[in-house]
Amino acid sequence: MRNTTEVTLQSPNSSDGYELNRLIEKSPPLDPNSVYCNLLQCTHFRDTCIGAKSNGQLVGFVSGYLLPEKPHTLFVWQVVVSEAARGQGLASRMVLALLKQPACREIDFVETTITPDNKASQSLFKKLGDTLKTEVQILPGFDTAEHFNGQHESEELWRIGPIKK
Repeated sequence: MRNTTEVTLQSPNSSDGYELNRLIEKSPPLDPNSVYCNLLQCTHFRDTCIGAKSNGQLVGFVSGYLLPEKPHTLFVWQVVVSEAARGQGLASRMVLALLKQPACREIDFVETTITPDNKASQSLFKKLGDTLKTEVQILPGFDTAEHFNGQHESEELWRIGPIKK
């Protein structure tokens, strides 16, 4: 797929849920979710998610939602790009396209959590801060002992913003 096939970015729909689940399963170290969870992302949260398709196949996805207590903050839950579509800046394109969606136009901040060893995600969100010409703060997030009973690495909270309109 590299550099030969056009990729379209669009809001997901219900028929993308199963394919999203398979894409995440093939993309460690992402935490897999149930098909039902991915179906809800593609329907209930479709306005704050974006998919990338090539030849009708899902090759990338950004899932997010507006934080209920901070409605001007988009929390990015997962970013996934298929192995065949990596190395083309697709993750950055998807996040920037998501911020232009009607539901996200009033966003002042983007938040996400990242494990300290996930260099790809760190690079993506540093680049997002640079592109948006804004701050990137790294704050305590979820602790391995306190929140994961030692079964998952700690996650740092990355806060990007304020986003200038």
